[in-house]
Amino acid sequence: MALESVAKLVDIGSFFTLSLKRITAAFLILFIFSSTSYAATILILGDSLSAGYGMEEEQGWVQLLRNELPQHDIINGSVSGETTAGGLRRLPDLLNSSQFDLVVIELGGNDGLRGFTPAQLKLNLTKIIELSQQAGAKVLLTEIMVPPNYGPRYSKMFNDVYKQLAKEYNLALIPFFMQEIAPNPELMQRDGIHPNVDAQPKITQWMLPWITNALK
Repeated sequence: MALESVAKLVDIGSFFTLSLKRITAAFLILFIFSSTSYAATILILGDSLSAGYGMEEEQGWVQLLRNELPQHDIINGSVSGETTAGGLRRLPDLLNSSQFDLVVIELGGNDGLRGFTPAQLKLNLTKIIELSQQAGAKVLLTEIMVPPNYGPRYSKMFNDVYKQLAKEYNLALIPFFMQEIAPNPELMQRDGIHPNVDAQPKITQWMLPWITNALK
């Protein structure tokens, strides 16, 4: 009789131990699911480098980024030929269209190609950053560089704008993704300015850790 009582106690103890393990596992799964199912709305505000110039939209790095982050809503607000002034003009309507958690700014290349002053570049980018932050979004700033034939003085002043803004607004500054692509002709279109289809996955992988880290 005593042995039967002991056996029953063992069975009860095993039941509670198993139940506790199942409950713990269930909470753990729920925690993991809730932490990874966070859906953010992201705006990519860029120019032809992000608009997928010279290729189908689904081949561009932004679409490839969507494939990597299907839980997030990624809006591509990029336009080929866009300057910082053009991006600034379009931004209010974009911000009114949705509640963005993150704005990724990839603008300035066309400012440099047209010889706009670094001062004007900084003024426009400053307004874009401030408008995005006022709308409640985090901001990621992508570094932009101009070709070396523009001269070392202009190139340095231009590039310094991005470093200054990142410091002033405490922003993560994404290194210019073209610096790993432009020197490789196999990754460039015939114009020597735009990345080709083969370069798009590389850009996606370049941008991905910065964007995922910003969403933490």
